[in-house]
Amino acid sequence: MGNDQYDVIIVGGGIMGCCSAYYLLSLQDNLRIAIIERDPSYERASTTLSNGNIRHQFALKENIQISQYTFDVLLNFGKTMGVGDSEPNVGFVPTGNLFIVDAKGQNAAKKGLAAQKKQGCDVAWLNAEQLSNQYGMFELDGYEGGTFCAGDGKLDPYSMLMAYKAKITQMGGKFIKDEAVSLVSHSNCVEGVTLASGTTLKSDIIINCAGAWGPDLAKTAGVEMPVLPIRRQVFVFQTPLEGANKLPGVFLPSGLYFQPESHDLVILGRSMDTDPVGFNFDWEDKRFMEELWPELAEFVPAFEAIRMIRGWAGLYAVSTMDNNPFIGQWPDLKGLYLVNGFSGHGLQQGPAVGRYIAEIILGQPFSLDLSIFRPERILDGKPIREGDWAIV
Repeated sequence: MGNDQYDVIIVGGGIMGCCSAYYLLSLQDNLRIAIIERDPSYERASTTLSNGNIRHQFALKENIQISQYTFDVLLNFGKTMGVGDSEPNVGFVPTGNLFIVDAKGQNAAKKGLAAQKKQGCDVAWLNAEQLSNQYGMFELDGYEGGTFCAGDGKLDPYSMLMAYKAKITQMGGKFIKDEAVSLVSHSNCVEGVTLASGTTLKSDIIINCAGAWGPDLAKTAGVEMPVLPIRRQVFVFQTPLEGANKLPGVFLPSGLYFQPESHDLVILGRSMDTDPVGFNFDWEDKRFMEELWPELAEFVPAFEAIRMIRGWAGLYAVSTMDNNPFIGQWPDLKGLYLVNGFSGHGLQQGPAVGRYIAEIILGQPFSLDLSIFRPERILDGKPIREGDWAIV
C-alpha cells in the first residue's frame, strides 16, 4: 500500500471528523486513516468557536438519544480518552438549561417535554409562578412557563477536541495539514481526494466532515447538499448582578440565549434571519448594542447595567431542509459518506454520530440507529418534521 493510499479518508478534523476516526479505530485498530484538516489551530472551526452548551432538550427522539450518549461518554471521558498518564478534562459543568415558553410555543414545548421524558430525561415543566419564585430577576409577563433540565450544561469545546485528536494519534490515525479541494471519482465510486498542495490521496471511502465547507467539497463530485454557511455571533458581558453565575443557560422564544461563564461573565447570542450567508467571520458590537442588549434588559432588567467584554463570530452549517443533519452514504456515489449540516448542534452530537458512521462503514450492528438522517431524503424531498420547537 503506497503512502497516499488509505482505508478511510476523513475531510475535516473538527469534532465530527475526530469522532468518526476515533470510533473507526476503536472498532478496527489496523485501519489506515487520514484526517485532512486545513487549519490545525482551529481558529475558524465551528467546534472550537462553539459556546459549549450541551443539552437533552430536543423534540426528535433520535436527537434526544444522541445527546444522552454524549452525556454517557462524559461520565468516564478522562479515563477513556487518556493518553499515557494524562487524563483530559473537558470542564463539564451542569448549569442546567431553561427554555422559556410563550403561548405560541406552549404546545410544541410540551410535546418536546413528553418526548424527552419518554426517553428517561429528567426534564420538568415550570409554570410562570414557579419561574417567578425561583428567578425573581426575570420579567415574565407574556410567558407561560418553561422547561428545565438540571443535567444540561456546558463544557470546553477545545479541550474536548484536543482530547480526541491526541487519542486518535495514539491509535495510529494520521492528521494531514492540507485542504481537500476536490473529490476524485470514477463509475459512481469515489477514489480519493485532491489536496491544495497538489497531492492526490487515494481511498474508496471518503467521509465529508468539512462542516460549513462540506457542501463545496461535495459539489466537486456533483453532490448538492441543502447546507449553507451562516455566521453566528457570540458576545461576552460582565454584570454586577449577584448570583448571575448561578443562573442556568436561558433560551427565549425569540432565539436569544444567555448562559453564565466564570465569576461575573455571561455569554449571549441569538440566531437571526439577517445573519449573512458565506464565510464571514466579522464580529459587530453594533448587533449587541442595538438589538440584543435591549431585548436582554427587557427580560432581565438588572442586566441594564452590564459591560460588553469581548465576542466572536463563527459559522453554523445550517441544514436549510429541516435543521437536521445528513448522515450516511450518498446513494449515487459509492464510498462517499456525508456527515454534514448539524446547524449548530455538532459539538454535542459528535460521539453518537461518529460511532454510527463507523458502524455503517464497517458493517457493524448499530448501537443507535440514526437512519432517519440518511441523505436520501435530499433526493426524495422528504424533510424531517421535528416541529417549531427546535432552536437552531
